[in-house]
Amino acid sequence: MKTNILIGIDLGSSSLKALALEAATGRTVALSRMPLLHNRLPGGGCEVPASVIRSALATVLRDVSHQLGNRVGDVRAIGCTGHGAGLYALGTDQELVGGRAVASTDQRADARAQSLARSHGERLLVDVGCQPWPGQPTVIAAELLGSDAVRSGAVQRLMFAKDYVGFLLTGEIATDASDASTAGLLTLATGTWSSTAFAASGIAGLSSQAFGPLVQSGKPIGTVQPLAAVAHGLPAGIPVAMGAIDLLASMTAICAEERGRTVSVLGTWCVNAVIGPVMEPQPRVAATVNFGPTKRRLYMENSPSSMANIAWLAGVLGLPDARAVVDLAMSVPLGAGGLRFLPFVNGGGGVTAGFVGLKSHHTRGDMARAVVDATAALHVRHTARLAAAGLAVSESTILGGGASDTRLVRLLAGLLGRPVERCADDETGARGAAIYAAMSRGMDTEPLRAPCDTVEPDARQARAHADYNAAFNELIDTMAPVFGHLAGSAAPPPLQQPQQAPPQRAAAPSPSVEVLP
Repeated sequence: MKTNILIGIDLGSSSLKALALEAATGRTVALSRMPLLHNRLPGGGCEVPASVIRSALATVLRDVSHQLGNRVGDVRAIGCTGHGAGLYALGTDQELVGGRAVASTDQRADARAQSLARSHGERLLVDVGCQPWPGQPTVIAAELLGSDAVRSGAVQRLMFAKDYVGFLLTGEIATDASDASTAGLLTLATGTWSSTAFAASGIAGLSSQAFGPLVQSGKPIGTVQPLAAVAHGLPAGIPVAMGAIDLLASMTAICAEERGRTVSVLGTWCVNAVIGPVMEPQPRVAATVNFGPTKRRLYMENSPSSMANIAWLAGVLGLPDARAVVDLAMSVPLGAGGLRFLPFVNGGGGVTAGFVGLKSHHTRGDMARAVVDATAALHVRHTARLAAAGLAVSESTILGGGASDTRLVRLLAGLLGRPVERCADDETGARGAAIYAAMSRGMDTEPLRAPCDTVEPDARQARAHADYNAAFNELIDTMAPVFGHLAGSAAPPPLQQPQQAPPQRAAAPSPSVEVLP
């Protein structure tokens, strides 16, 4: 008896993954992933060669096809997801301009983003739901390719990560509301392209034509073309569905909206989000996203660095991976003997990373503990901002690669002061993409949902966790003017300590210095 199979592809910030699920049971029947090696460049540049992305996509899909064997003929649809923002610009030859994609953590446009924020920030916040930030595709394009790149024809199309994957498979160019709105390109009120955002970009001739049509997640965009089928080891003609930004795909995989769950993603970025009703006045959070539904919004509080901090320290200390850093960190008590870390290795908004209170007696273990503690505490700080804006955040689910480490999740639960749910499967984004594939074929999606479990905080550490949170927030607030001085401009007002934040929506705090969409 044949079983329908669905494939989900996730082009993330650090790896490309593909998995195949049985449609009737949700069971994973094939899984493959490839790390994506980035080129680090002066000035905070972070790029991935197009050849690396193409090779990774071909490798993982061929591997999935090999694992499926004859069952590859049972694949009924493919869905794609990927990281938000960054720059995937196609030239006249239909190849990525300069032979590379630019990561959303690239900081070379930081000064441009800060300048735009000063001149257009408040107007854009009201119109599109966020202020300018250095990882936006239009900000990166203006900085690296120039204001005349579109008008001159050097850039034909601007794409998002998942849409580039879809293009490689189908030859079609389209996007969805979740990616476009997260990048600050859709008017919140209408869900249509924002002329204000295009004008503010400074890119002459930029319009919606550069991005292709907006297609609803779960709708077909094309089929796998013959040449792509040969390159990727798949049968030609498989339908490919529009997906969504990886955050929303992961939230779809765990039914976050239906269950009222806030999510914190222990991934490259420090992502914290909840779906809720349209609110008036608009809450002062890092980003409000119109992902399609008329009366619902995705509210986000983010910074560019979560597990990126731990990965950075692994490299510096010569450790094999993030888990080894956590191993080292857990040999030292919470607080690292007074050593603190500013968890912003990917910058953003003028902030930088660094150790505070470092003394001669501190060890590698203390450094690891300081980084791990601060990484978890930053998620708590952002979650507190969502709560201060009047959003319901009492039930949290932890996602991302870091969620597979129970020690990290228990630390985050302790700093939040409550049990948390976690999905230890790092493939929630790809699973969400497979769900969009199922939707495109009218299939039941209930069996495809990701399993989760509960992690309890260490009750014995409750007072220590509360004290650490207070000290961490005080440190970040105190550093705000220092960050502003280092960035050459006045810092915006810092976030008040979470326990003092008033619950009234009208009195929600101003954006924190480290906040980015």
